[in-house]
Order: sequence, then structure tokens, then C-alpha cells
Amino acid sequence: MPFLPTPSELTARARADLRVGLPVILGGEGAGLVLLAAETLQPHRLEALRNLGDPVLAITGRRAETLKARAYDGDLARLILPEGADAGWVRAVADPADDLRVPMKGPLISARDGAADLHRLAIALVKSAQLLPAVLAVAVPDAAGFAERVHLTRLVPEATRKDLDRHHALMPVAAARMPMELAEAGRLHIYRPDNGGVEHYAIEVGRPDRDAPVLARLHSACFTGDVLGSLKCDCGPQLRTALATMGQAGAGVLLYLNQEGRGIGLANKMRAYSLQDQGFDTVEANHRLGFEDDERDFRLGADILRRMGFSQARLMTNNPRKVEMLEAEGIAVTERVPLVTPTNRHNQHYLAVKAAKSGHLL
Repeated sequence: MPFLPTPSELTARARADLRVGLPVILGGEGAGLVLLAAETLQPHRLEALRNLGDPVLAITGRRAETLKARAYDGDLARLILPEGADAGWVRAVADPADDLRVPMKGPLISARDGAADLHRLAIALVKSAQLLPAVLAVAVPDAAGFAERVHLTRLVPEATRKDLDRHHALMPVAAARMPMELAEAGRLHIYRPDNGGVEHYAIEVGRPDRDAPVLARLHSACFTGDVLGSLKCDCGPQLRTALATMGQAGAGVLLYLNQEGRGIGLANKMRAYSLQDQGFDTVEANHRLGFEDDERDFRLGADILRRMGFSQARLMTNNPRKVEMLEAEGIAVTERVPLVTPTNRHNQHYLAVKAAKSGHLL
């Protein structure tokens, strides 16, 4: 039937459900899991979850390492909820904000029996919703029947896994001339993924030759640096320097990708900033939150460049990983153009960590 939602549409619906605190069902016609995001957990729903069985709190291996919990499943741990654990306990385990003030969360007992594939998929789902990567889960014998009875979104595991892994094509939505201070001959293009996800932008300066390597930059959105002028990073100066260089050259494309905080979202980025104020560097802060060093997907940039008619680029970046990703996606990078910006006392340590731990060429 044409009105039935596709797997991608169901995944999008599930993200919205989790963000408002609704449960999501993950399972086929047999057994499955009832999921609740730890970040948006409400006490009455935790009680309802307990009535279904014995919930576990799935956290990433990174977060488990911080909590000194056993990650028997390798990249994740399934923590057994202690008797009497409330929503506040769940949040304290998921969110490192008070780790230093209240370091002892345990004893934390990890489940070691049974498969963790669905729990791993559940964590990927909440990550895609830009929530803390921690999920409460309880097994139910009839996932489809339970979802139908209580009118919840149900995701079929294999279809959901494929949907989360694949790159969703970016479709052009609108474009218009936009003169800018740093590049008067500008044009802004809006692209939207075919699953209705967040939009990304291409700022075209001048009329770049489609048959020649285009001066390009993949710039991840940074509200704090680009808009507020934060001194904690180099994002704002990089954005303005790149646009000014393209303006002087007369042509170029800046891809503005909405992957705030290296792909973890602005709220989680602010949590990481708070942890940095406690003495952790940017990579350590991401790990304490349960994320990897960098959660971005640079396939987005390659897709936009191809759709704009470019197959070669002179890439303005200090990050070799961007070059590798574009090359892997079929965009020939003929030159890496260094992007040199001033440092200040607030971002010196941040830049040193980028060079030492993330391989940036500064």
C-alpha cells in the first residue's frame, strides 16, 4: 500500500519518538526489545518498563570504560538495573556531568549472557537522534503484537540497520543568489536527504569551472564558533578565512554540513564543553559521554560536490581524514590547501589535541 511507511520513514519517526520520551519497539514477528532513551526517560515509563520484565541499560564501551563497568559485549555493556534504581540513577549513569562529584555509581553489574545485537542497534539509533548514547531495553516475546496493542513505532532490525548504515542521497531543494561580505558573488544551495533528515548547504562563490579542480572546503556547523565567535575553537576563523580566500580567488565551494560537535549535536557538544572545564580534553570528553573521537560522515560532502557537477577538488583542510573520505567516495583531491588561522590562549590546548590525537596538520 502506498501509504505504508518505508523503513527510512519509520526510523525517522522512531527518532522523534525517542526524543520526546516515547518507547520504540525493535524486533520482527517474534521476540524483540522495548526501548527508551536514557536521556528522555520519565519515571512512569520506567515503572511500566519494569512491569514488562528486567530492563538493562545499554551503554557504549567508551562510557563503560569511564565507569569501570565490564563490557562483555566488546563495544557496549548491558548494565543490570539494581532494585530501586530510579530515572535519576539511569541519567547519572548515562550522563557524565557529575562523574567527578559522585564517582561511585555502582556496583555496576553487566549482563554477559545472550546476544547484544539489538542493543548495539538501539545505541546507533539514539546516536542518530543526537541523544546521549544510552538505552533502556527490556525483552518482549511478541514485538509485533506488543507494538500494535500499545500503538508504538516498531522497527524491523535488519531494515533499520541498513537504513542507519547507508548514505541517504541529498536532494537539491532551493538555491538563490546571496552576496556576502567576504565573497560578493555568492549563491546558496540547500540540500535535504531523502529520509527527511537535517539539511546541508553549499555556498558557491563565483562560477567555478566544473571541468577543473574546485577550491572547496568541508566545514562542519559550529554554532558557538561560527555565530557566537567562541574562542574555544578555530571554526569561526576557518569559515571566514575559507570564504575570503574563495572570494579573492573568484571561485570556490564551501560545504556547510550540519554535523555540530563532530557529529554529536549541539547539546552533547555543550556537555563536552562542560567536561573540558573539569580538565578533560575534547577527545576525552567525547569518550566520557560515550561517543567516539569523531562521529561525522563526510560522504555528505562528496555527494553534494557530485550533484553540483564537480569530480575534482583542491581541498582546504588540515584534516587528512577529509581527503581520504573524498577520495574514497570518488572525488579526486588534487591538492590539500592548508587552512592557517590565528590561535589564542583559549584554543591552544584544543588545537594541540587535534594535532596529537586526531592527526590534524597544524
